Amino acid sequence: MKSFAFWAAIAPSRGMSRWSRRWPETAGRERAPSGLWWSGVVPADGGGWRRAMALLAALIVGGLTTGAPRSAHADPPGPGPIKVFILAGQSNMEGKASLKLLEYQIRQPKTRPLFAHLQKDGKWVVRDDVWIKYLDRRGRLTVGFGSPNCFGPELEFGNVMGDYFKEPVLLIKTAWGGKSLYRDFRPPSSGLPSEEELQELLQRARKRNPKATLEDIKQSFGHYYRLMLQEVRETLRRRDELFPELRGRDYEIAGFVWFQGWNDMINPKYVAQYAHHMANFIRDVRRDLNAPNMPFVIGQLGVGGTKEEKPNPRKEAFKKAQASVAELPEFRGNVAVVRTDQYWDEEAYAVFKKGWREHREEWEKVGSNYPFHYLGSCKTFLLIGRGFAEAMIRLIESQRGAN
Repeated sequence: MKSFAFWAAIAPSRGMSRWSRRWPETAGRERAPSGLWWSGVVPADGGGWRRAMALLAALIVGGLTTGAPRSAHADPPGPGPIKVFILAGQSNMEGKASLKLLEYQIRQPKTRPLFAHLQKDGKWVVRDDVWIKYLDRRGRLTVGFGSPNCFGPELEFGNVMGDYFKEPVLLIKTAWGGKSLYRDFRPPSSGLPSEEELQELLQRARKRNPKATLEDIKQSFGHYYRLMLQEVRETLRRRDELFPELRGRDYEIAGFVWFQGWNDMINPKYVAQYAHHMANFIRDVRRDLNAPNMPFVIGQLGVGGTKEEKPNPRKEAFKKAQASVAELPEFRGNVAVVRTDQYWDEEAYAVFKKGWREHREEWEKVGSNYPFHYLGSCKTFLLIGRGFAEAMIRLIESQRGAN
């Protein structure tokens, strides 16, 4: 009798359920997501398929009513090295989704399903298998590791990666608002701009500070690249001190997420050179962290979403520059680009456009910041973090399959 392979899964921490039907010759090529799951082979007749569907229904009901993220379990993380992920960029990687807005939306029937896994018994879930270091803050992952009283992509990224790995996960977030790749995060391989440009910048700087020197200007190029590396290296060196629960464990740099672009997009010269500097950045950071095969995810600028009323040629050119990096032969299969425009909050944007000040009560139910910060939408920042994590998992599994 012909049969098919089947797996079903429920990931309560993400409020998701999935199933897959595969004939024996293709079974096993798609990994079941993290969470409660079952797999097997059943007859390919109506009865077999009905039994499989009944199991899936039981998983969904049981998972939604009794399932919980691993953070609620007593079991400690499994053995093995700490899986380290670096999250870097500018203000949107810092995170601008307001906790006040989240506290409102998690209670609303319309939005609660998206956020329900972030609370248990009315309290914010604190992961027991994911840790985070964000400049002067550190601890177990929970809400609030964004800008003050905000969260960013790190929250759902960490939730998904924590569910995926048996080993403990450590996020090192190095993000500073208002920074460009062209200048602030400029990688070493890109060198300095022309002498003419340096002199022009010096003259401009001396209008603000007469004591500015050419060396000051030169040091500003790549300053935040060096600061990023310093933060990562120092965190890893002091990991036993900073995270006593992980004492004695080795670590593996498992991936890098880059979410940046606004300060380059607004300058045509920066846009023209972005792909060149981004490719150098990936090569350099892999070399400097001694992680030559490190999976790398780029969050493509998505402000404005996919339904903008007026075309913005500069923004589209910038998005193409970001996407082109992953198409380089050396980066195929180890660099991914995530379109964040797909997560744009159209509902929040509609209120913003008609005048958020005049409709403050309505606005405070959907948004908390300006468009260049994705409207401070909790939905957007959560989905961006999830998108980054899912792209990272695909890269990890692709490399695992290739090996």
